[in-house]
Amino acid sequence: MAVHRSLVVFAIIAAIASATSFATEFIVGGDKGWDLGVDYLKWPKDKQFFVGDTLVFHYEAGYHNVYKVNGTDYQNCNVPTNRSLGSFTGNDTITLATSGNKWYICGISGHCQGGQRLQITVLESAPISAPSAAPILCAKVTIFQILLGIILVL
Repeated sequence: MAVHRSLVVFAIIAAIASATSFATEFIVGGDKGWDLGVDYLKWPKDKQFFVGDTLVFHYEAGYHNVYKVNGTDYQNCNVPTNRSLGSFTGNDTITLATSGNKWYICGISGHCQGGQRLQITVLESAPISAPSAAPILCAKVTIFQILLGIILVL
């Protein structure tokens, strides 16, 4: 009986895991990182960004920084006067918490104008791709059904 319960619990956990999408970590600028001379208009073109993904900005601290700005400030390279809106460590991670357009600039004088700025579009959620019919069925299972199954097994 204990083995049967363990198998059912394992099956439920496997079903939940197969229906879950995993976030992606993007190193901004790839191997070159967040630096002058990188084409940040081209870099995001072959990527899709989803809520929950993260952007990692690698750069030499003190020589660059990262500010999240609005579209107007991005276009005009306006650096916020509030330093608390910036990141300065050289290894900054930003989680994409909401969908929509996002804009980032380097606040060092002349860097944004020199092309060190990034604009991306974040989508609500990644599509679920299923290699077989089983994950599709699992994706339709509600949390209530899962909890009910666990209670009935125990």
